[in-house]
Amino acid sequence: MKKIILLLAVLVSFSCKEEQQKKDSTLVKLSGPVFGTGFTIQYADNENTDFSKEIDSLFNEVNNSLSTYIPNSDISKLNRNKISEVDHYFVEVFNTSKSIYEKTEGVFDPTIGNVVNAWNFGAETNKFLTDSTTIDSLMQFVGFNKIKLTNNIISKPPSTYLEFNAIAKGYGVDVIAEFLESKNIVNYLVEIGGEIRAKGKNIQKKSPWKVGLDEPRFDGEQSVFKAIELRDEAMATSGTYRKFKIDENGNKYAHIIDTKTGYPTKTSILSVSVIAGDCMTADGYATAFQAMGIEKVSEFLKSHPELKVYFIYEDKDQALKTLNLNSFPE
Repeated sequence: MKKIILLLAVLVSFSCKEEQQKKDSTLVKLSGPVFGTGFTIQYADNENTDFSKEIDSLFNEVNNSLSTYIPNSDISKLNRNKISEVDHYFVEVFNTSKSIYEKTEGVFDPTIGNVVNAWNFGAETNKFLTDSTTIDSLMQFVGFNKIKLTNNIISKPPSTYLEFNAIAKGYGVDVIAEFLESKNIVNYLVEIGGEIRAKGKNIQKKSPWKVGLDEPRFDGEQSVFKAIELRDEAMATSGTYRKFKIDENGNKYAHIIDTKTGYPTKTSILSVSVIAGDCMTADGYATAFQAMGIEKVSEFLKSHPELKVYFIYEDKDQALKTLNLNSFPE
């Protein structure tokens, strides 16, 4: 009799586990436009809960705090010197930006935005649109060290323009990832415009999350250069092959502006991907590493083992080369 009861208990336990696995085997998938690009979110939830409304609300809150494309956002009003008090989203991005600014000795600088705007990298034509007088006049207001944050109050020179476009997408990814974790979601992937954060595994495929690195292409098309696995970490990529200028001598300049000179960075780097613990950090460093160049980044990473980096670049013969630093996954 005891054997029969034990067998029944085992069968019930197995049946419950099987039923739970069936519930977990379907991923909730959400996608749509945000931040001038698109997002894709996948997560496993026992109840297959749709968090669309909550996620849209978070996107709106981040936008209203940090988007320079929204005239009445906090950052837009701050740049017009209409407000000085900012919210917790702004504070988090400000503090991480200040950390990266200091560690890269000013290579990453969110006050370079007006100079970026002056170069008009959104234009379709590959012509330089500025002169040294314009650049010099704008560069006098560049310097993140000129901006102070005390108890949610920003103080800055009136003419200093602040933007977080080089780090805000990554932060948006983190906001959604942390929201999902607050709902006890342990298996998810959040992607916004190519910036990604993943945790757990793809329960549908019963394997780690696999993501693709874009192949650098100048024809506007998109294809995967290589696929890697992300394990409880985030990745961001900065590429120069879609936004660049060419001067009369055929020199190619990236849309990444040198924060010391105010001029576009001349580079052979086509893309740099950074893996870090959170996507905001990965996003900020991906931008900085474009401007720093391979040699300086290689030296920098000796004291920053927490960052994994992958370069795709052209050699002097314009042949495609790659470089893996700090054990970026193959």
